[in-house]
Amino acid sequence: APFQGRWSLTAPLFSDGGNACDAVARRRTTAELLLERYGILTRELVLAEGIPGGFAALYDSLTQLETLGIARRGYFIEGLGGAQFALPGAVERLRAQRALDASPPLVLAASDPAQPYGAALPWPKREEGQPRPARVTGAYVVLVGDQPTLYVERGGRGLVTFAAGSVGDVQDDLGQALAALAGAVRAGRVGKLALERVDGQPAVASALADALIELGFQLGPRRLTLSA
Repeated sequence: APFQGRWSLTAPLFSDGGNACDAVARRRTTAELLLERYGILTRELVLAEGIPGGFAALYDSLTQLETLGIARRGYFIEGLGGAQFALPGAVERLRAQRALDASPPLVLAASDPAQPYGAALPWPKREEGQPRPARVTGAYVVLVGDQPTLYVERGGRGLVTFAAGSVGDVQDDLGQALAALAGAVRAGRVGKLALERVDGQPAVASALADALIELGFQLGPRRLTLSA
């Protein structure tokens, strides 16, 4: 069926000549997009995005945005280097942020820009031989306050824990994170889980098995399953 509208070839937009954007304009656009994405932009976030030339390639563009009043330069987040640029609105929201300890747990895709671990921040250290998390599509992280507490491996077959404490107490970080994860699955925000491993060990024999069953996971021969 025919479609109405205005059409044009896109090849000239991405070629080396004609109407192609020059390198300076491209860097400026990239800087603005990253600021919009993250609110506060650091060297580590630029590296995580795989930008050619890294932070140094965008520094002049970010400085120009500061001169125009579009961005601010400062030391907004402790421990992430002195060269940080932010949108004014992001800075004000950060200053007005309520205590993270009072915030409910967040279930985020591991590759979500709002999930800083594995990019701006390092993952918590793991013992040798234990599963290591990664920012990959299909994986999830549960944050309690500002700390990662659970990591769901891509495919929903493995679970990695970062928090210590009594798994039977729903008030501790791990208990809150498990409840939030189960709620996200039931709401359809996370796909079906068929856990075969917890911290590299069989899920059905793990210390979390009873807590997961209480949250609605179904016990099978080799896995604990939960779906919407």
